[in-house]
Amino acid sequence: MTRNQKISIFITGSLLLSLGACVTQKYERPAELKTEGLYRDANSTDTTSMADLPTSTLFTDPQLQALIKEGVENNLDLKSAIERMKSAEANLRLSKAAFLPSLSADLSAADNKQSRAALNFPPGININTETQLYRAQLSASWEIDVWGKLGSAKRSAVASFLQTDAAKRAVQTQLVSSIANNYYTLLALDLQLKITQQTLESRIKNVEAIKSLKEAGIVNGAAVVQSEANRYAAEVTIPDLKRSIRETENTLNVLLGKGPGTVTRGSLEAQQDYKDLKVGIPSLLLKNRPDVEQAEFAFKVAFENTNLAKTYFYPQLTLTANGGISSLTIENLFTNSIFYNFAAGLTQPIFNRGQNKARLTSAKAAQQESFYTFQKTMLNAGSEVSNALYAYQAAVEKETSRAKQIASLEKAVDYTKELLKYSSATNYTDVLTSEQSLLAAQLSGVNDRLQKLQSIVNLYRALGGGWKE
Repeated sequence: MTRNQKISIFITGSLLLSLGACVTQKYERPAELKTEGLYRDANSTDTTSMADLPTSTLFTDPQLQALIKEGVENNLDLKSAIERMKSAEANLRLSKAAFLPSLSADLSAADNKQSRAALNFPPGININTETQLYRAQLSASWEIDVWGKLGSAKRSAVASFLQTDAAKRAVQTQLVSSIANNYYTLLALDLQLKITQQTLESRIKNVEAIKSLKEAGIVNGAAVVQSEANRYAAEVTIPDLKRSIRETENTLNVLLGKGPGTVTRGSLEAQQDYKDLKVGIPSLLLKNRPDVEQAEFAFKVAFENTNLAKTYFYPQLTLTANGGISSLTIENLFTNSIFYNFAAGLTQPIFNRGQNKARLTSAKAAQQESFYTFQKTMLNAGSEVSNALYAYQAAVEKETSRAKQIASLEKAVDYTKELLKYSSATNYTDVLTSEQSLLAAQLSGVNDRLQKLQSIVNLYRALGGGWKE
């Protein structure tokens, strides 16, 4: 190859590479994606977020910590997400290998015999019509990534892998949240069952007290019947509470990747609230919240697929080469039997331009759709943070009022019972009403406490917490 030919090849290659850089684009996060105001009233400028906390800091109950650890190790959805990561990793290795030339080896031996009659030799000509060919060769092919086709495919594969990683972390954040919420629900049901059973015991004693008052002529038979009905009203709720407890235990066990059974747990009264609820700035969702990351990586995949679709409009440059040894006899296979050839091919699409246009149009539409999904995921994330914050504030406000309500109702129950003994102006309906109101308030107080704990869990998940340890 002459010096001028080498210069021409170098200039041509440099020109093609510079043109290739114009075909595909570099990914940048869309400017249309806005994060300001996502938290509504919580306009924080602090970059510290409770999402960075490990679960062991947020949840101080050792039994809950043990359940979360067991769930992360054994949850079946999380295991499935890990397998999807392995599949994406294999595809990533495949896309990297596309940059390398393919190389194959071929060993062959062929025996060929021609028909003398078909060759129509003149009389007296004696030529051997049977020949053998022995060949050993290497073949190589290499596609030059002039237009960024292979690079886009690789970046798409990288984004797909990172998308599965984000999906796995999203499963984990949801898992931690589900375990904690179900655990707190279980503790709340335990407490409600305890309160109801204590109320039942009190009402059983109350029935006996009313019977004594009837015998003393202070109340009539209607009061006795009402007191019995009041006792059964409390008693009938106990089976449903026990059923809910069992169902919640079974749900927790499914999250832990095991069959139904009892769950070792503490008490609702022993739970400590985490009060330092720092939400950080909304843009932190882009790196803390896995489903937002997952949506962005999906957008990156679509972006690179659009780049890939553009490259089909341009010629494909392929270098091929093969070489080896061949001979008609096995004895001379390694003697003066070397052969080789080298070729460079440039393939320009002509009649499939319509197909390439359709591919590009489809890729652009998919890219725009994935951007809308990305944007919606961000909006949903901000909404969940706002909802969890307000749910926490509402629960805090209710706790104070509920405590006062319960204290007043306890006094009302005591007063009406005492008045029933000494005043004919008081009847058992007053006692009945105050007792029913007290039980309802006590059960609602448990729900308020549950709402407060679960709002902290939901805020932690909404900010993207649960996957950092």
